[in-house]
Amino acid sequence: MASAISFLCGLIFGIGLIIAGMANPAKVLGFLDLAGRWDPSLAFVMGGAIAVGLIAFRFAKKRSRTWLGGPMQLPTRRDIDPPLVWGSLLFGAGWGVAGFCPGPALTALGAGSGPALIFVLAMLAGMGIFEVLQRRRRA
Repeated sequence: MASAISFLCGLIFGIGLIIAGMANPAKVLGFLDLAGRWDPSLAFVMGGAIAVGLIAFRFAKKRSRTWLGGPMQLPTRRDIDPPLVWGSLLFGAGWGVAGFCPGPALTALGAGSGPALIFVLAMLAGMGIFEVLQRRRRA
């Protein structure tokens, strides 16, 4: 049952990304082009997402278990450290260059987008490199 609900939530999320234009790199790059022909429409999408997230986290903090019965696992760290800053910079740079971030890239990949395939492969390679470097650092 949990897998079916997870699939349904992912499907709804993906459809929302498509409707909002987040799976269209040209729309995203238009939003990020503040000095050119800026398209502010995605600001409303992000504002809506932030509002939903704030409400959801407020309710989630009051619960010890998820609606599906699993333990509630919310982030506990609140500090800003160098890995967070560097990761944010890399994420933003990748988003600005490619016009994709992970969720919309996977949505576009499901729709058969070639550029999304390249992005997802590069994203997976980056994740793999990070894991290798982390393991070496811990050893």
